[in-house]
Amino acid sequence: MKYEFIRENTEVFPVEKMCRIFQIHKSSFFRWRKRTPTAKSVRKAYIIKEIIRIYHWSQCRYGSPRIAKELDSIGIKVSRKFVGQIMKENHLRSIAKYKKTTSPPRNNRSAENRLEQIFKAARRNEIWVSDITYIETDEGWIYLTVVIDLFDRKVIGWSISETMRAKDTSITSLTKALLNRPIENNQELLFHSDQGKQYACREFIALLATNKITQSMSRKGNCYDNAIAESFFKTLKVELVYQNKYKTKEKAEKSITDYIENFYNTCRRHSALGNLTIEEFKNQQAIK
Repeated sequence: MKYEFIRENTEVFPVEKMCRIFQIHKSSFFRWRKRTPTAKSVRKAYIIKEIIRIYHWSQCRYGSPRIAKELDSIGIKVSRKFVGQIMKENHLRSIAKYKKTTSPPRNNRSAENRLEQIFKAARRNEIWVSDITYIETDEGWIYLTVVIDLFDRKVIGWSISETMRAKDTSITSLTKALLNRPIENNQELLFHSDQGKQYACREFIALLATNKITQSMSRKGNCYDNAIAESFFKTLKVELVYQNKYKTKEKAEKSITDYIENFYNTCRRHSALGNLTIEEFKNQQAIK
């Protein structure tokens, strides 16, 4: 007689024995195994996946109200109570609910908030802002780090990586920004970010010092201090990421790079620039 088996860690047990232990009929097990998921269970599983994704996208800043709103923006209507229940079941807690948050890792430091939510710059290379977000693929998460010049809202440096290490995220993106938009003599540049370890580590601080860049950091748990970078990520997700399902990390990287280089930085109209494209804004400034 052939047996079906259930595997638990490295041990294998006959179905007949397991059914006897749990006091269920063997036919019940086979019916359960062959069952077809209902449309309701499939939808719930999809929504749970989206809740977890949005939570990580917000870097643990969103609670149930904001996640419910984010879901609504992509056509998924669920109650705040339902989102809160799923978050509780998956041990997801918004850092914004707590006055005391995790401190930067040992040997790192935080900088003063010099930006103070003033999101306007009078010239290029006056204020740069940076942040990191998560993007899901079938092969796992990738991490997008961007550096944006507040003057024209252009993404002047970015990196897409498989790790959260500073050399792959903050350092790479800032290095690219310095190559794409060199700092001219005597220009004073302010670089603003959150207090993540990628921006607080010695290597990144040394890179800022080498280029005579002043550092600024958001207050703990306050996402509004870096609203421009947060806004860019939301725009990217709504206009690109939510419209695609990336099977590979390579495809996600190509898609995001194409969006930044060939749409956002060139063709997209920005309300902050009077609905001009970045190129039109550049030409307008050249005339003045």
